[in-house]
Amino acid sequence: MEIDLNADLGEGFGPYRMGEDEAMLDIVSSANVACGYHAGDPVIMDKTVRMALARGIEVGAHVGFPDLLGFGRRPIQVDPLELASYVLYQMGALAGIAKAAGHRVTHMSFHGALGNMAAASYELAEPLVRAVAEFDRDLIISVSTNTEIERAADRLGLRTARAFLADRAYDDHGALVSRKLAGAVIKERAAVLARVKELLEEGTVTTVTGNKLKIAVQSILLHGDTPGAVELARTVRGVIESAGGRVVPVSRLVR
Repeated sequence: MEIDLNADLGEGFGPYRMGEDEAMLDIVSSANVACGYHAGDPVIMDKTVRMALARGIEVGAHVGFPDLLGFGRRPIQVDPLELASYVLYQMGALAGIAKAAGHRVTHMSFHGALGNMAAASYELAEPLVRAVAEFDRDLIISVSTNTEIERAADRLGLRTARAFLADRAYDDHGALVSRKLAGAVIKERAAVLARVKELLEEGTVTTVTGNKLKIAVQSILLHGDTPGAVELARTVRGVIESAGGRVVPVSRLVR
């Protein structure tokens, strides 16, 4: 089995740092880089891209609402076409920095509240995904399971990579449980590892109601800003390799 191991990185701002990006880049095979709206800035973006390039790690644009104070996790009501411009702006920023460094952007994903809103509404997802298509049809869109983003990408002819969020709870439809609800974020290391093992061995995830749901994914996403993220990522990689799997970049898994 081949699978991508992915993390959200570059999420500091100015002198403020979040997570241990350099250590994470020694473990993962791809990274979602914040593009300055929910987190990140040009200097951090450039440093993250160059560290990834030095390690042969693929980078993707992690785009969100313009909400540094709320880390992009607060819903903002904006016209979808205006939001599409926000998406273009962020992808263009990272693509330019990557090109100057000699790297390239292979994928993109929607962060936080923007991702949650687009996942639930085709009317919002379609113009955002169309913006991706107009920017670069070769980009892979990283998506969670059972979202309107995936449906919009399918209809517009863009490739998607389904990501399993090892530290987030799922409902019986394969959608992520809202962070507002208790148990939505799984913090116990043993529980996260058990979920990864279940995915690798059975191809299922146990939902919040205790049901086992079949899911097909190409990537495992770990959040780089959670306590113990580096050690957890290292252990998850060990679980994958112990099961006979190989960790490979996302672009090698999506055709």
